[in-house]
Amino acid sequence: MIQTAHGEVQTPAFMPVGTQGAVKSLTPSDLQDVGAQIILGNAYHLYLRPGQEIVRKAGGLQSFTGWHRPMLTDSGGFQVFSLADLRKITEQGVRFQSHLDGSRHEFTPESVMRLETDLGADIVMAFDECIPYPSPRDYVEQSTARTARWAERCQAEFRRLGPERRHPQALFGIVQGGTYADLRVRSAREMTGIGFDGYAIGGLAIGEPKTATWEAVAAACSALPPGKPRYMMGVGFPEDIVQGVALGVDMFDCVMPTRNARNGTLFTSRGKMAMKNAKYAQDFGPVDPDCDCYLCRCFSRAYLRHLFMAGEITAAHLGTIHNLRFYLSLMEQIREAIERDRFGAWRNEFSERCSSVD
Repeated sequence: MIQTAHGEVQTPAFMPVGTQGAVKSLTPSDLQDVGAQIILGNAYHLYLRPGQEIVRKAGGLQSFTGWHRPMLTDSGGFQVFSLADLRKITEQGVRFQSHLDGSRHEFTPESVMRLETDLGADIVMAFDECIPYPSPRDYVEQSTARTARWAERCQAEFRRLGPERRHPQALFGIVQGGTYADLRVRSAREMTGIGFDGYAIGGLAIGEPKTATWEAVAAACSALPPGKPRYMMGVGFPEDIVQGVALGVDMFDCVMPTRNARNGTLFTSRGKMAMKNAKYAQDFGPVDPDCDCYLCRCFSRAYLRHLFMAGEITAAHLGTIHNLRFYLSLMEQIREAIERDRFGAWRNEFSERCSSVD
């Protein structure tokens, strides 16, 4: 469990992604109904619009968005990484051009700590360099060392800004190291030496083989303190979350459930379903008989397919409600299995149930 100024987060936990301060197609009330404990916002996008000053004047993200439960903000390291042709990395920080209008900006460890202080999320991330895959070992080693130096600067600035916070915030360091297990261990030890409230494992699920992903996660977890939260960033499919929990990860986020929902693919207790498939045109059963979400309680597969085929925005709304409820129910099941000391058996049952694809 993680205690924040806006409530408790039971772990393992999945965080719906609200990049711009909103989970696409859902309201805060919808998020509460599906069982969300904490949502994620992105500092890079919120910096560009509406801007940190507006959020600060509004009283922070919770007041601005109407979501009064815990929030986490990513530092924007991954988003800056994705602007490969529009940014330059130096020891000071990263200079980049906005993907919106081409305007020029610079993120440094200090400016990102100021930004995340103004945004006011309960959990904030240190500024890191997300390493492309594949990258040669010498570059990965240099970049990982730079992330450690930036982490020290983040920690120092975070502490300096302490008196300006409206409520307590937790700062997480980010473990890098690419797909090199020894560099992951080194990075985890460096972050632990600096000392953070929690630790994220970043720079994964960006094209590397799944075996390399899990080797990197296992290496990082082996060197992280057991008493602090571990957050695997940007992952992933339901089976990825289950694997991450097995390796000792406590927190997850991913756009997978919301993006898939908008495109008509729903996750169910029997595998994925492509709702635009013609065979659902006269299927009047619920999407998932085992699901307790609003969609499955009140509407049929045929109706949802009709909404998707007609281009109705209600389709994205209902599909997103379902997919997030599936993910959050999955976390509830995981927590219950761990509490009952039967996670291994539950994991085998889950793999058998959800291995099919429609």
